[in-house]
Amino acid sequence: MTAAMSEPSAHIVAAHKEIEARLPFADTADQADADRGFITALEPGTVRDAEGNTVWDNDSYGFLHESCPASVNPSLWRQSGLVIRQGLYEVTPGIYQIRGLDLSNMTLVEGDSGVIVIDPLISAETAAAGLALYRAHRGDRPVTGLIYTHSHVDHFGGAMGVTTVDDVAAGRCPVIAPAGFLEHAVAENVYAGTAMSRRAAYMYGAALPRGPKGSVGAGLGQTTSIGTITLIAPTLDVTHTGQEETVDGVRIVFQVTPGTEAPAEMNFHFPQRRALCMAENATHTLHNLLTLRGALVRDPHVWAKYLTEAINLFAHDSDVLFASHHWPTWGGDRLVHYLSVQRDLYGYLHDQTLRRLNQGYVGSEIAETFQLPPALENSWHARGYYGSVSHNVKAIYQRYMGWFDGNPAHLWEHPPVESARRHVDFMGGSDEVLRKARKAYDDGDYRWVAQVVNYVVFADPANEAAKALQADTFEQLGYGAECGPWRNFFLSGAFELRNGAFGTPTQANAPSMLAALTVEQLFDALALRVDAPKAWDLHLITDWHVTDENRVHRTELRNGLLVHFDRLPDDSLPEPDAAFTMTRAILLRGLLGQEFPALLAAGDITAEGDPAKLMALVGVLDEPDPDFAIVTP
Repeated sequence: MTAAMSEPSAHIVAAHKEIEARLPFADTADQADADRGFITALEPGTVRDAEGNTVWDNDSYGFLHESCPASVNPSLWRQSGLVIRQGLYEVTPGIYQIRGLDLSNMTLVEGDSGVIVIDPLISAETAAAGLALYRAHRGDRPVTGLIYTHSHVDHFGGAMGVTTVDDVAAGRCPVIAPAGFLEHAVAENVYAGTAMSRRAAYMYGAALPRGPKGSVGAGLGQTTSIGTITLIAPTLDVTHTGQEETVDGVRIVFQVTPGTEAPAEMNFHFPQRRALCMAENATHTLHNLLTLRGALVRDPHVWAKYLTEAINLFAHDSDVLFASHHWPTWGGDRLVHYLSVQRDLYGYLHDQTLRRLNQGYVGSEIAETFQLPPALENSWHARGYYGSVSHNVKAIYQRYMGWFDGNPAHLWEHPPVESARRHVDFMGGSDEVLRKARKAYDDGDYRWVAQVVNYVVFADPANEAAKALQADTFEQLGYGAECGPWRNFFLSGAFELRNGAFGTPTQANAPSMLAALTVEQLFDALALRVDAPKAWDLHLITDWHVTDENRVHRTELRNGLLVHFDRLPDDSLPEPDAAFTMTRAILLRGLLGQEFPALLAAGDITAEGDPAKLMALVGVLDEPDPDFAIVTP
């Protein structure tokens, strides 16, 4: 049983009334576009895995059909009501979309003999359910192509729900992706995967109860499915803009857009259908320049340039634009205007942040006073439902200037717990801080309450009064947020303060993701787990003969660092302490699955030298923690 939540305050209710009066709620064009082409919904709107566990439940958001409650920003409520629409839709003859069965869309393009799948959602289960819904109305067409628009998991994780490794290997289903896709997909989800997945639980609100005081969506989609994440490696790379491919009789012209919404991403045009796929580079929201789950900072300058390029290359030869999230835009003039506003949005954020930065303002100062022009402020698809002006401006500052704002006072501050203890002591102790904070709470100064009560929580984690006040405060901030991830972060923090940690609902480092690691990436990932102080005095050299790749990879652990590289033929390196021979698949199982002793005993791995040396390496590896604390020390 979860603890009771606070009610929205009068300050939040007043702020919502101001938003209702200011924004163009009478404009219902998005509602018409979101409903256009509807064929059928999945009934019921739930997807289960082989064990009967629910991995997706769109029906749990049914309350969004009601009027907006005081506990939700009315602009976010509007967006969530659009995103909740679920089922099979016709985009244009021969192109269909599955929407509302995961965070992202799955698009199906009919070819001469089958269907090409674009972006097979996050989970194999939701992708399979979407394909089955399409086939129930369009016939049992084989999947004759698979396209990943970019390197984020919600655009490839369901691959094995729509095709098989055997079909891909046999050439029956080519897998097309932008150059660098596999490297970036694996690096983002494995190297920092545990931390990103834990924070993604806050960002997408996957563990929150659904309802007016809980999860209402993430702005880009409702939330993430929690099924089986899979990955099939691409068989064809798109390396340059203007590259053309014909898949199952369908001509496709590509535009590569690295450094935009993902480090490896691409838009593409279907000339025969006069349809333009904008991947995740133009959706019905201001996107993230630095996603709150954590990632590399994206480049709004090149993002804007690629949108201009897309307009010039494709928009004037298109009648419909669709993307990997949300609903399409129809009509040549409308889609050119839509792309132009999106372009102006990212370009304006970049240029005006840099202008203020060069006047000496720091990121938080620029974000606090940043204003969009009225034409952008009043465009629904430029609103901050997923990204926000505030955290995107800070991201641009970070991209150019880093974490340090130049003030020496901020160069060597105490870390959170030590800083908190000193702050609380200076402010007269926990009781006095909470007394003043409650006054600030009553005055509606929730941002200040969150900051000062956080000191008490970190200085005195057992202080239940502080955690309760902080939870109340986070809830008010969540109720007021227009940005879906902001709401989810605030409410998730409140939930964990009241009820304890919910951990990481989604699976980090899925098996098929790990199976896609190259030998270099495998040892890179292993190096990140070395507890360096334990290994300062350990010097260990090993060779790894990978038989199916005809290579010998050397590792050397010294000074707490695991160095690794391919050996060259006839090099003069010293003899290793131990050498192991196996296939790449066995190497992955042995090191990442920690099955090395069993595989060695079974003969799947052969050893020369002292195999016990490996246990010395294993002994200095630690494990990531998928349940680490966020709102408490």
